[in-house]
Amino acid sequence: MDQIAILRLNGHLLVTIQVEMHDQLVLRLQDDLTTLLAKTSARGVLIDISALEIVDSFIGRALGQIAAVSRVMDAVTVIVGMKPAVAITLVELGLPFKGILTALTVDKGMLLLHDAGER
Repeated sequence: MDQIAILRLNGHLLVTIQVEMHDQLVLRLQDDLTTLLAKTSARGVLIDISALEIVDSFIGRALGQIAAVSRVMDAVTVIVGMKPAVAITLVELGLPFKGILTALTVDKGMLLLHDAGER
């Protein structure tokens, strides 16, 4: 079964999605992130979606759920690398991204996580 690597970096979890997402992979990512958040007490989650060409409603909702779980576990979620077509799709689907920060690059996303940790 496919798995997406989750790296620990300076008290945060870094997820770089390099494959096309299917429903089972999204569910596994949610479970893996939740488990690691509990084990590590990470203060932030950075998800790089720059390799994704298409995000459907299931994936969009899953990203929102990941952010909601992260908030409950006292972590900030930042999504980076969103392509314009993906952003348009998410808006057209009407998916709320409440509590999710966005940045263009991983570097800018890490700065957001760092700044959020200082508050």
